[in-house]
Amino acid sequence: MNEILNLLPENMLKSLSKILDHHFDKVEEIRIRVGRPIECLTNSKIIFSNECTTLEDSERLLSKITQFSFYMLDEQLKRGYITIAGGHRIGLAGRVVLENGEIKGLRDISSYNIRVAREKIGIANPLIPYLFDRKWLSTLIVGPPQSGKTTLIRDLARLISTGIENRNIPANKVGIVDERSEIAGCVNGIPQMSFGRRIDVLDGCPKAEGMMMLIRSMSPEVIFTDEIGRSEDMRAVSEAIHAGVNLVTTAHGENLTDILQRPIMKSIIEEIGFDRIIELRRGKTVGEIVRILDKNQKNIFIEQRKFNG
Repeated sequence: MNEILNLLPENMLKSLSKILDHHFDKVEEIRIRVGRPIECLTNSKIIFSNECTTLEDSERLLSKITQFSFYMLDEQLKRGYITIAGGHRIGLAGRVVLENGEIKGLRDISSYNIRVAREKIGIANPLIPYLFDRKWLSTLIVGPPQSGKTTLIRDLARLISTGIENRNIPANKVGIVDERSEIAGCVNGIPQMSFGRRIDVLDGCPKAEGMMMLIRSMSPEVIFTDEIGRSEDMRAVSEAIHAGVNLVTTAHGENLTDILQRPIMKSIIEEIGFDRIIELRRGKTVGEIVRILDKNQKNIFIEQRKFNG
C-alpha cells in the first residue's frame, strides 16, 4: 500500500486515516470521485470517508499519478487505466476525447479506482497435485469479479517459472500476455510481481495477438493470460494448444454452466478443451475453490480449500 499512499494528497490521507488504521491489510479498492466521499472496499464491507474529494485534490492526485507528464501517458489513458509501481492499477473515468469516432484519450478526470495489488505467495501450492501430471496441464479458472482469479494465476506463474525442487519439477519457460497490466503489474516493461527466472511478459498487448507473438518469438512452455472470451481468442487458444503450449487463463462467470451460455466460451471449452477447470466463488475470505473438473468435466476436488486472493 505504500506506493499508493505516497500518491495521495494530504487531504485524502487525512480523510482515509481512520479507515486505513482499522482496515489497512484488507482494503481491495479505493474509489475517489470528485464531489463525493472516498469509498474503500474491503473483503467484507464498503466504507465511506466523511469528507468529499475536491477538484483541487483530484488534480493533485492526477499530477502525481502521471508524474507531472500527462501527455506521456496518453496510450494508457486511452485504455482507461494506469499501472503504478507495485503493480497497482488505477482505473480512470472522465471526459472521453474522440478522433474520427475512435477513443483518443481521457481528459477532465473525475473518478479513480485504485485496485490494490497484493501477492499471495504460496496460494497455488495446494493445486500442484491437480494441475501437474508429468507436465503442467492447460487450465481454465472461472469465477465472479474479485474471487481471486488473477491472484491465483499470478502465483501459479511464479510457481511454474521457478520450479519445485522437492517434487523434481523443473522451472518451465513461462510467457504472460498481460493485456491490462494486472498479472505482472509491469511498469516501463518491468514486472513488479514475484516470478521465477524463466518469465517473459508482453505488457499491454491484446491477448489473441500476444499469444501468437509469444509462440513465434519466445517458445514458451506455458502461457498465462487473463479473461478470454472474444472470438479472436479462440484461434489463438487453438493454435497454442496445438503447438504443444499449455495455457492457463481465466473467465468471468459464476460457474462452468454460466460461461457455457456464451457461444464463444462454449466453443473454446467443447472444441478445444482444457485439462482442468477450476471454479472459484467469492466467499467470506474473498476467494474459495468450489470444484476442480477434469477434461471430462468430472469433479476431482477432494478437500475444500480457501485462499485469500
